[in-house]
Amino acid sequence: MKNLPSLNALRVFESAARYQSLVKASEELFVTQGAVSRQIRQLEATLGVILFERRNRGIFLTSAGEKLKQACQQAFGLLTLTIDELQQTSQLTPLVVSCEPTIMMKWLIPKLMIFKTEHPDIEIHLVSGGGHIDFSRSSVNLAIRRNDFFWNKRYIAEQLGREWIGPICLPKAEEHVITHQPITLLHTHTRPEAWNDWMSGVKQIIHKQHEHWFEHFYILLEAVMAGHGIGISSIYMIEQELSDKRINAPYGFIPDGSAYYLISPEIFKADTPQTLFLEWLKKAFHETHTRLTDFCHQS
Repeated sequence: MKNLPSLNALRVFESAARYQSLVKASEELFVTQGAVSRQIRQLEATLGVILFERRNRGIFLTSAGEKLKQACQQAFGLLTLTIDELQQTSQLTPLVVSCEPTIMMKWLIPKLMIFKTEHPDIEIHLVSGGGHIDFSRSSVNLAIRRNDFFWNKRYIAEQLGREWIGPICLPKAEEHVITHQPITLLHTHTRPEAWNDWMSGVKQIIHKQHEHWFEHFYILLEAVMAGHGIGISSIYMIEQELSDKRINAPYGFIPDGSAYYLISPEIFKADTPQTLFLEWLKKAFHETHTRLTDFCHQS
């Protein structure tokens, strides 16, 4: 590599050799004719060979010049093809995003078409997952997580939005809740302290008649919809149901001290698919929180 002349000089030479004209080369490269001539003279001096014969106010390739022309065109052609392939691969390679199951099903998937409309060249593949993430042992590029555990300190984590929680129930059960009648409380093993967190936050006691536990949050939501009792929900997981008035949030929502983050093994560089997705997520989280809190106040 140390014996190679400057890449810029070779580029100037290839243009002049292709046209066999200093004028046309200068026009293609947007430089002066004198600059083209100087680059070629320096290249000849570096190589120790004559590349052009000058006669009758024209330039003509020598045998050495013809040989170098062919080599330059092959090399530049290969570079062009390789760069095109790299750029196409970069554009087509999907972002693989790991996301907690309930928020993926209830919030992210319904909104993802908005992102695809705004960024049609970025493809998102979703993978269900929660808790610890090891980017070195998976094909995942990003992870959406709530900060209820400790992740690798080397990872980059950008906050998307604070978590807001509140009781939810069927409209017909709301009167039982607000009049403090005993009611069945629904819990989930994935957030066993959700009810305690909410009651401590609002200094409010919900009197329980019975209680049921479910393995996953999305199962609890189905149980609420089926009329089995009242549960605690994240504001981000019942957006459509609240908007359609299929369920009510009689006490609104409060922050529980946790937040959602987008975690990456690398820094978020400007204008990359990862950063564009991050910016869209922040905006979408904010819009959901604003719309639903306003909706609950109006209700």
